[in-house]
Amino acid sequence: MEGLAILCLLLAAAALTEISAEAHPPPVTNFSISVKNLCTIYWQWSPPEGVNATCKLWYDSHLGEDEVISLKTFRVEEVALNERICLQVRSQCSVSSTNPSDAVEMCTVPPEGDPESAVTRLQCIWYNLCQMNCTWLPGKKAPPGTNYALYYWYSPLEKSLQCANYYTEGELIGCSFDLLKGKVSGSEKIQIMVTDTAGTIRPSYNITFLNSVKPEHPVITALSFQNDSLYVEWESPENFESNCLVYQVEITDSKPELYKAEESKNKCHISQTPQDLPGNSKDKNCFVISDVDRDTLYTVRVRAKASKYCFEDKNLWSAWSPEKSIGQKPDPTFYTITLLSIPVAISISTLLLLLYLKRLKIIIFPPIPDPGKIFKEMFSDQNDDTLVSINESPPC
Repeated sequence: MEGLAILCLLLAAAALTEISAEAHPPPVTNFSISVKNLCTIYWQWSPPEGVNATCKLWYDSHLGEDEVISLKTFRVEEVALNERICLQVRSQCSVSSTNPSDAVEMCTVPPEGDPESAVTRLQCIWYNLCQMNCTWLPGKKAPPGTNYALYYWYSPLEKSLQCANYYTEGELIGCSFDLLKGKVSGSEKIQIMVTDTAGTIRPSYNITFLNSVKPEHPVITALSFQNDSLYVEWESPENFESNCLVYQVEITDSKPELYKAEESKNKCHISQTPQDLPGNSKDKNCFVISDVDRDTLYTVRVRAKASKYCFEDKNLWSAWSPEKSIGQKPDPTFYTITLLSIPVAISISTLLLLLYLKRLKIIIFPPIPDPGKIFKEMFSDQNDDTLVSINESPPC
């Protein structure tokens, strides 16, 4: 009997523990929010008061549709602060609790200023693994002559820095700053804010992920004919590993025709020059076009983009390399004379043919005499003779 009583007590204690664990806990307290750097938001809170000692507190936080369940009493996120950002937090006594506390919400303050004064189309591109180029368009209601200021921050920096290299590209305004691959990781985020020096426009924020990059254009180092093939050789842009780039080669001949080849990864095996000796060489690539004509002029250019095996493929092609040509350009004078000679030759040939056909017609079909004309000529001659005789007779 005593054993049965002890077992009942243990079962009752377990049931009470389960009930207390699933109890509805109070909401969190001392909920606060702060913004550091440019776009780093810190939410902090304290555990709820009056919670049963058997309840192991978990916190379920919602940032939009992004849910995180954790034991931590804070949450940190990097978010572009272009609008009001809110976090909701609930406390619960288990990870999969169906009876959490009431939600407590804390939001950021939206940026001050007229939304139409903020810059638009703000985007940043990591260029050649060494430089960040950011561009934007002025807002519709931005004052004329606005002096823009771009600030940036990433994790190795102690504080945000102001960009100094401003430029324009048509209607776009831009600024670039150094960002070497060795100083940041591929998972790094770059926080960007664009405002003006007078504080009259609404700030605009951007988070740029370093998972895509636009390379510098390749450099064509050699063009050569070998047998009936055309070999194109070029150097890869600096800062990239050999397997992290793909290429597109465009070859135009003077006929004209166009050849394209994508994702050429063939390494060059053309004879080395002194510049190609170990210590001086760069990654070189080759592309081959067969069945070419040495008497034709070929113009070649190459561009590159990051490989999907190293970076996210956003189709960020580099600019085309400077063009190089090989072969012989046809003499335009020869073609001009040829074009002018053809119609002249055709005209002369046609005239000769017509004359020949007319002569041939006369030979085959000689003209038939007109009897009326013959009799007319005979009577005309007789009348002439009679008149002569009358004129020559002596007077009476």
